[in-house]
Amino acid sequence: MAKGELALVLHAHLPYVRSNEPGSLEEDWYFQALMECYLPLLRMLEEAYSRHQNPKITIGLSPTLVTLFRDEDLKSRFPKWIRNRLALLKDELEKDFLGASSNSSIAARHLELKIKKQLSDWSLCNGDLISRFKKLQISGVVDLLTCAATHGYLPLLRENPEAIKCQLETAFKEHLRCFKNKPLGIWLPECAYYEGLDFYLREAGFRYAILDGHGLLHAKPRPRYGLYAPICTKNGVAFFGRDSESTLPVWSAKEGYPGNSSYREFHRDLGWDLPLETIKKIGINEARPLGLKLHKVTGRNTPLNKKAFYEPNIAAKQTKEHANQYLFSRGVQLNRLRLSMGHKPLLVAPFDAELFGHWWFEGPDFLSELYKQAENMEIKFTHLRDVLNQNPKLQLCDPSPSSWGQGGYHNYWLNENNDWVVIQWNKASKSMTKILENEISDQNQIRIIKQALRELLLSQSSDWSFILRAGTTTDLAKNRINRHLNRFWFLISVIENKKELTISDLERIENEDFIFPEISLADWSN
Repeated sequence: MAKGELALVLHAHLPYVRSNEPGSLEEDWYFQALMECYLPLLRMLEEAYSRHQNPKITIGLSPTLVTLFRDEDLKSRFPKWIRNRLALLKDELEKDFLGASSNSSIAARHLELKIKKQLSDWSLCNGDLISRFKKLQISGVVDLLTCAATHGYLPLLRENPEAIKCQLETAFKEHLRCFKNKPLGIWLPECAYYEGLDFYLREAGFRYAILDGHGLLHAKPRPRYGLYAPICTKNGVAFFGRDSESTLPVWSAKEGYPGNSSYREFHRDLGWDLPLETIKKIGINEARPLGLKLHKVTGRNTPLNKKAFYEPNIAAKQTKEHANQYLFSRGVQLNRLRLSMGHKPLLVAPFDAELFGHWWFEGPDFLSELYKQAENMEIKFTHLRDVLNQNPKLQLCDPSPSSWGQGGYHNYWLNENNDWVVIQWNKASKSMTKILENEISDQNQIRIIKQALRELLLSQSSDWSFILRAGTTTDLAKNRINRHLNRFWFLISVIENKKELTISDLERIENEDFIFPEISLADWSN
């Protein structure tokens, strides 16, 4: 008899990084995530299902990521991108750039086989990842969630409720269009919640979401079972809380598994090691990560240039041990909770999907081991939807404002580095509301306003605010925000000042930022 249930939840998301320039940094972000994360995760789940291992998992696919999955230009460019890296890896091995070492050869051959598997998987499905996710959902392996349309940080958009409504309703319709299935669950961007958001969630069609732990622990009244059972609001939306005890060992490089000395080092990449002239051969004119990593963590304080070469067999053994340790710890935790609660507890363990394979190379193998080894342990994997389908008696509570960002609230997305953009969002939102106060029947005007609405939504992505605060590729983030806002104001001025806009000029903008083909102006109205 199971001691309790464990719900693994992954949030798969990238901002709208489509670029008309092959080889751009933004395109690299997406292709590396495909190669290192999304393709390996799909293969792992499909193989676990074929072995009848009950690999239940909840996965949120953001609408912007789904748009990238469907983009035909990106689909056509990915095979060349991945073959370029295979060729580069082969050339440098033959030149002995890595140094004469059996370990370097083993690491390189292992990586080569991994990359070839991703390319093979891509070719077999003709790049149609959507169908593979749909099949896993039909099979009962995956419960698919969506996210706000462009991952907008909803508490910072609340001054204009129309913006909240549009982010949610656009996401719901886009998921339904792509997957032919209503997304009853939603991953709130950054797990960010504010009082009253549940009303808009219910109106858009959502029935459950995930919050950070203190979103439940500080709810009113305080939940009787804390994080270990969902709560429900008066608007009929259920909320699940993140259990830090179940997540810390997996996501923390400092305190958890990913920082183990045997695992692959994330920061050491051939893109930094190779001469620039060599990198230019594949169309890249600057040093940057290529997704070709051949070294292991070695030691927490070991300098990057002193890292030892990766040893895949040792890492695989460590992955098995960590999976066993994780399941054993969850069993102890569930047993303790069951004794105090009087019924089966639920552990909710949410993560960024990109942790598995991109940040933590062994992540997909770790998940595979969990499903294999859980067969011999008293732990049952479940979906969030399955928990609610059991018709539990949920306590009525109002969740606390919260996020899963640093500090637990909103300061990472609202500070001296990025607060200027909130003013711009509010100004643009008010303008959109004013434009739509009057009935618009002219089809050309409707088309222009729809594109303006797309640009406004794209400017609201929380990713750009995060980058501004983190201080990494800040120029790129500013350029993205300003590009979308400038296009928004240009299109609005065409409407307000009755300017001429040629079809070719409008099509050019649409082709670059054509997302949400079924976007509706009614979704903005409050």
